[in-house]
Amino acid sequence: MLDVIVVGGGHAGIEAALIAARLGCETALISLSLENIGKMPCNPSVGGPAKGIVVREIDALGGQMGITADQTALQFKMLNTTKGPGVQSLRVQSDKLAYARQMQEEILHQEHLQLILGICTGILVENGKITGITMEDGQTIDARAVILTTGTYMSSSVMISSEVTPSGPDGEPTTNKLSESLRQAGLKTFRLKTGTPPRVLTESIDFSKTTPQPGTDQFVAFSTTTQTIRKPEDQKLCYLTYTTPQTHELILTNLKKSSMYSGVVKGVGPRYCPSIEDKLVRFSDKPRHQIFLEPESESLDTTYVQGFSTSLPRDLQEQMVHSLPGLEHAVIRKYAYAIEYDAIDPLQLKPSLETLVVENLFTAGQINGTSGYEEAAAQGLMAGINAVLKLRNQPPLVLRRDEAYIGVMIDDLVTKGTQEPYRLLTSRAEFRLLLRHDNADQRLMHYGYKLGSISEQRWQDYQRRRAQVEQLKEQLKTCRLTPKSPIQDALEAVGYAALTDGVSAEELVRRPHITVAMLKPALDFEFDAAAAAQTEIELKYEGYINKARKEAEKMMAMDHVVLPEDLDYDQVQHLSLEGRQKLKAIQPHTLGQASRISGVSPADIAMLAMVLEQRHRKEQKI
Repeated sequence: MLDVIVVGGGHAGIEAALIAARLGCETALISLSLENIGKMPCNPSVGGPAKGIVVREIDALGGQMGITADQTALQFKMLNTTKGPGVQSLRVQSDKLAYARQMQEEILHQEHLQLILGICTGILVENGKITGITMEDGQTIDARAVILTTGTYMSSSVMISSEVTPSGPDGEPTTNKLSESLRQAGLKTFRLKTGTPPRVLTESIDFSKTTPQPGTDQFVAFSTTTQTIRKPEDQKLCYLTYTTPQTHELILTNLKKSSMYSGVVKGVGPRYCPSIEDKLVRFSDKPRHQIFLEPESESLDTTYVQGFSTSLPRDLQEQMVHSLPGLEHAVIRKYAYAIEYDAIDPLQLKPSLETLVVENLFTAGQINGTSGYEEAAAQGLMAGINAVLKLRNQPPLVLRRDEAYIGVMIDDLVTKGTQEPYRLLTSRAEFRLLLRHDNADQRLMHYGYKLGSISEQRWQDYQRRRAQVEQLKEQLKTCRLTPKSPIQDALEAVGYAALTDGVSAEELVRRPHITVAMLKPALDFEFDAAAAAQTEIELKYEGYINKARKEAEKMMAMDHVVLPEDLDYDQVQHLSLEGRQKLKAIQPHTLGQASRISGVSPADIAMLAMVLEQRHRKEQKI
């Protein structure tokens, strides 16, 4: 018998299978084919706002996505660099073929992990506990835990206008039986929709009519293990173009031919990554919309038309593409389509991503109602970790909202649920200044080290990096600069008057627009660029960071109050009707989680706190 079965070889499945195997569990990954593992069926990129920080969190916990993204990137770009550190994040343009090949190699060569090719058609449950899965060829595979990471493949249909084809992405097989098996086990499913834009022949684009979008000309990476990246001069360009009045007219006059607006689509599409039809309807006041032209691979002759997802007919797609500046003569290699699929209601999940209905059954990725490679990978990693911990009879790893975007996402899913594909945004985090790109290792690596997913070498490297920051802080504090220090020109260049008295280097760094690098001519010590960047953030934003930590501590206090699993909400007096219903359905793990459930009032929380206090007193008397 296997310890863990992971169903699905997408981004969630890869992380779940690798971490379970790396932590010593005998694991099997079920995939349609070897080629399907690590595919990027949509945007050939990793990272972006909030998402890039998630990839760094995955890396800090011992996951694979950041390492592979760094090694197979065509372009590295830091986003929001003109804004505060709480919203800055990395995005890479990926070579999607190289990315998939490297992930496949990781799967094939991972100890304790075997690959099984085929289609899972159902789960096996005895006495409310998972025992294994069934396959399309009739065989059964026994396991102590199962993680479902089926992506968009459950009961999926591809749609172009009124043309509906039962299939997964790119014409691949789908399964209706697995959805039905989950429903028979007591899980609720619902329909969601997503889509993808056209791919066009690169050499058919006139890039002179577009705006080049270069990468960042400095060393940036997702993984702390990455030592080298593609040189800036060797990185590939992306390009920016825009929709035109002709584009808008073509789309708006043919809305009824769209799967979305003709009634063919039954599921709810992504709010924050909508089709171009949806953009024009929802943002009718905008005269134009950005369209990014992104290379898919060095081994392909295709360009991804980012921001142009549609389900309109192929002949209209031709006209729409040709209405874009630079794409007047573009040749479409792959037409856009919408895809509809089954997901489960995430309110049926514990914070560990184990289902409430079936013990030792975990789910991760798009099956949980999310959208995006990064969201999927993060869930896969957490489901894999928690499946292992469950088999070891150890408490689950549940990340708080103040220590990881992963914690924000999972808490949102299991506490609030979702009616549309969920996407991580910086605005979803209450403490985004604490959840920065630069400090993911500081926040999370100790968990990975304790689990065993972070090696001793990586842990020692992190300790050295942190020691450098603390040492630099101390040096800046004790270093005094005077009017004679060679920094007067640098100060004047950013709008400050020349020094008339002595001042500590620390005090200067706290000022806006002043960096440690600017002070280097006057400093008598060397420093690491990464340590300097982190030091600057911690000094400049110290007051805001401390305030955020105090607020987080208040929230943590309620998150430390565990709600007993045997608590009968029907016996708790004076709960509101809606609050009682929501508490019974979601079964929150802590008082803090209960307080974040929509429909549970502050009065309901007060009543629960009173009941817990009464229980505590009674237990003390016994």
